[in-house]
Amino acid sequence: MARLSAWGALVPVVAMAAGVLFATSGRTAQGTDLRAGEVTELSALIRERDDAIADQERRLAQLQRRSELLTEQAAARDGAVAEARTAGEQGVPAAGLSAVGGTGLQITLDDAPRRPDGTLPVGARPDDLVIHQSDVQAVVNAMWAAGATGVAVMDQRLIATSAVRCVGNTLLLQGRTYSPPFVVTAVVDAAAAREELADSPQIAVFRQVVDAFGLTYEVREQPQVELPAYDGPLTLQHAVAG
Repeated sequence: MARLSAWGALVPVVAMAAGVLFATSGRTAQGTDLRAGEVTELSALIRERDDAIADQERRLAQLQRRSELLTEQAAARDGAVAEARTAGEQGVPAAGLSAVGGTGLQITLDDAPRRPDGTLPVGARPDDLVIHQSDVQAVVNAMWAAGATGVAVMDQRLIATSAVRCVGNTLLLQGRTYSPPFVVTAVVDAAAAREELADSPQIAVFRQVVDAFGLTYEVREQPQVELPAYDGPLTLQHAVAG
């Protein structure tokens, strides 16, 4: 009986504690869903990360300018350094480390517009209505195959180690995130580039989806294209022997 009495005494205490917890949760949420805060926190975290990357890029640019100045000073005093610097500078354009300009193409890819009633086109799945990594990569590959001297996706210059990745319909590129529409810009002979786009099997499949479900695929010739130099990290992190 003494054990039962002890449990009976604890019941009011537990009930009171639960009541205090519910009341505190209610005041904290102020009538809203507490789980909604997770979405807000994630968005804030992404913005914070983007700001941190921007700060690091500014710092990297400062260090690169400092390195170039020191190299120039050393080359003025040492013939071997000057010779090595000249050899390195000859590979800068091919590596994408210098700005490039000329005539070219701009290709825009975008998701299909949402219907007001939220329904899907006949025969379409949600996955059919968004731009995928393979679509962007197919366009980029066609530009390189056409002999482009420079290619950029959004505001990011591509180099040999650049990787185009998508999570859902969000593009991840060189530490930054982008939402559609996605814009690929290339300094390239327009006729050669259009020929490569027309001959690409991947682009052919993509265009079928464009025609069927209303995605955007626009190819525009540009009389003058200016692409910035790549200014990100150059360290190769992963490689697999072929």
